[in-house]
Amino acid sequence: MAAQKKRYWLFKSEADVFSIDDLAKAKGQRTTWEGVRNYQVRNMLRDEIRAGDGILFYHSRTDPMVIAGTAEVVCDGYPDHFALDSKHKYYDEKSTVDEPRWYMVDIKLVQKFVSPVTREQLKQDSVTAQMAVMKKGSRLSITPVTAAEWKAVHRIAETGDS
Repeated sequence: MAAQKKRYWLFKSEADVFSIDDLAKAKGQRTTWEGVRNYQVRNMLRDEIRAGDGILFYHSRTDPMVIAGTAEVVCDGYPDHFALDSKHKYYDEKSTVDEPRWYMVDIKLVQKFVSPVTREQLKQDSVTAQMAVMKKGSRLSITPVTAAEWKAVHRIAETGDS
């Protein structure tokens, strides 16, 4: 069986809820990415996102909104066990062990950008201006990123040029 091609994703997080600094402070600089309650994103976590995939860590609901750094998917998606815990904020009474509704992945920090890449910089670059996160009405917490977009974000982070 051929090795799966590495894919890239943008994971959004509200900086005041869970930031790249929180990931950096986590044990082993790893955490679970749980609590997703959108079926389209759930399907990505369950069916598409794989160990080794790259993540652009995006801070939303902050000014300015930025790509703060990168992370890596540590393991393939698995059922979100928090959905089964009636005392947890992510509890879902319709989710069961036999028929889980929600999925999660584990991620680890790879790099915190010295200079985060702002939305304005993304907008000004011909490659990154086309990213799913830049589309009007884009509200998904995880979106696919092309290899060209991944490289362009790194170029902007390293040089500041968009």
